[in-house]
Amino acid sequence: MKKANDKNLKGAGGGLKRRRFRLNQQKVAPYFFISPFYLLFGLFFLWPSFYAIFISFYRWNGIGEPRYFGWRNYERMFGDRVFWQAVENTATYALASLFIVIPLALVIAVLLNAKTLRLAPIWRTMYITPIVTSTIAITLVFQILFNRDAGLINAPLIALGLEPIYWLGDRFWVKISVIILIVWRSTGLLTVYFLAGLQSISPTLYEAASIDGATPFQQFRHITIPMLRPVILFVSVIVLLGSIQTFDEIYILFRGTGGPANEALSLVQYLYQKGFTRLKLGFASAVGTILFIATLVISLVQLRRFGVFQSDTND
Repeated sequence: MKKANDKNLKGAGGGLKRRRFRLNQQKVAPYFFISPFYLLFGLFFLWPSFYAIFISFYRWNGIGEPRYFGWRNYERMFGDRVFWQAVENTATYALASLFIVIPLALVIAVLLNAKTLRLAPIWRTMYITPIVTSTIAITLVFQILFNRDAGLINAPLIALGLEPIYWLGDRFWVKISVIILIVWRSTGLLTVYFLAGLQSISPTLYEAASIDGATPFQQFRHITIPMLRPVILFVSVIVLLGSIQTFDEIYILFRGTGGPANEALSLVQYLYQKGFTRLKLGFASAVGTILFIATLVISLVQLRRFGVFQSDTND
């Protein structure tokens, strides 16, 4: 009898262990399946980021042992006139993206969402085209369009006997040429985001507003804009981050330079020149660290401005 009781106790204990093991498996399994992402994220993002911050305090050309340099990389960077020129240019691109691209994309999305629009699929396809086209191909085409003597943009001026604009060689026009390219390149993508947001708004809201006598402008102001607030937040963040990281367009448009007197030079291109052209990897890491801090601060400010960090008072 005693042996039978011992067997039952052992069996019950074994069953309990098996149940606990299965429960632990169910808890651990999700983390096991998502672990590849975190491993790759840590290996290819976190580790390089922390190492860049570390190497920014050293003088290193990629060969041999890094030599401790302290804060001198940062002192030299902040004392470099070209660095501040790159900051000014990048800020110009960011502001142009924020105050030109976003409103323009919103207006186009509203027009494409209109029920009275004919051939809507064709128009929408036209605005999506820049998204799927290679940046290199787009920039090469614009390089031809901006040509002083044979470019299509200057063709009407030449036909009228006027002096053609030196888009890629005049200090005043180089920024405008880059902004034109950014506007053409980015507007289509943001239009898609806004169009998706507009199509998620219930038509009954507009019908009720029309019954109450609201004009189209009042409907746009009091219904469309508030309902698109999450989309506007998302678009604002990605536009500013994208404009801060502008590189390909400027590099190809001006054949690896920053334009005349560095008037088109962006921060990322400045980093590229210091790190990969002159092999000042410690200095370039300092620039990258400042760029990372700037993008982080801008993102947090935008999120706070749109009330992301504010707790719901109704909870």
